[in-house]
Amino acid sequence: MASNAKRRLRIGVGIPSTGRADILAATVPLIDKQTRLPEKIAICTLKPSDVPENVGDGMTVPVTTLISTSGLAKQRNEILKELGDMDVLVFLDDDFLMAPNYIAEVERLFLEQTDIVVATGDVLVDGIGTPGIQVAEGSVILKAFLQKPEEGPEILEEVYNGYGCNMSLRMDILRNEDIRFDENLPLYCWLEDVDLSRLLAKHGRIVKSNKQRGIHLGVKSGRTSGIKLGYSQIANPHYLARKGTMLTSKALAMATKNILANAVGSLSPESWIDRKGRLKGNGLALLDLVRGRISPGGILTVEKTD
Repeated sequence: MASNAKRRLRIGVGIPSTGRADILAATVPLIDKQTRLPEKIAICTLKPSDVPENVGDGMTVPVTTLISTSGLAKQRNEILKELGDMDVLVFLDDDFLMAPNYIAEVERLFLEQTDIVVATGDVLVDGIGTPGIQVAEGSVILKAFLQKPEEGPEILEEVYNGYGCNMSLRMDILRNEDIRFDENLPLYCWLEDVDLSRLLAKHGRIVKSNKQRGIHLGVKSGRTSGIKLGYSQIANPHYLARKGTMLTSKALAMATKNILANAVGSLSPESWIDRKGRLKGNGLALLDLVRGRISPGGILTVEKTD
């Protein structure tokens, strides 16, 4: 039997995206600079114009584009089908920049620790809480981080869930257990990464590795509205708690934290966050909760509510 040092896993990269062809045009070619190239890249969008023309041209790694109906969970599931024969699938947001050895570190970890089912990396800078970082600026920031030599052993932290912007999955578990992303979480599908992680947690460990490094640009274009996200901030934790993929205490703490953040933030909101919209969405979700009709699907009609 081949030793781990000589074995090679089949690794795919999956990127769901919506309305951000310019971001894909800048970030997808960077994957070709990995020290260990993936076998395939699959991009799933909602319409052909979401993908840059000639995407993948000149790249070593083959790039496949897929079209899905609306919903991040549906897009992720289309990628799961396309890359179903992989050993490991690395899900990336379209605005996540990997360190050049990221995929090499994923392969090493999944070969060495066969009980790991989900691995998520060390996000050196996360632009999600900022106006967002441009690709060129993010590349400079990442390069600056990487100029400092890595020291010390790998640190594996047991975590509750993978972070959807960079999350690697052991595919044989998903195939054998028929685990998929929950399409009852519509549109932006907030917390779909938590739900899938907790389903996989029954079959192995979920870890964060300091050797899988990168930067999440947090680009704001193409994201869901403030009211809809605010509704999801209440409805989705409630749904996952009832489903059993999130502790009730954790769901309650998360919802409370979001309400407080939006209430305080609405007094002096950040220019890149619709705090008032989120707070209104929180309130509409709480009203539906009292009425006994709250569900993640409520975001499909919430902006029609007077």
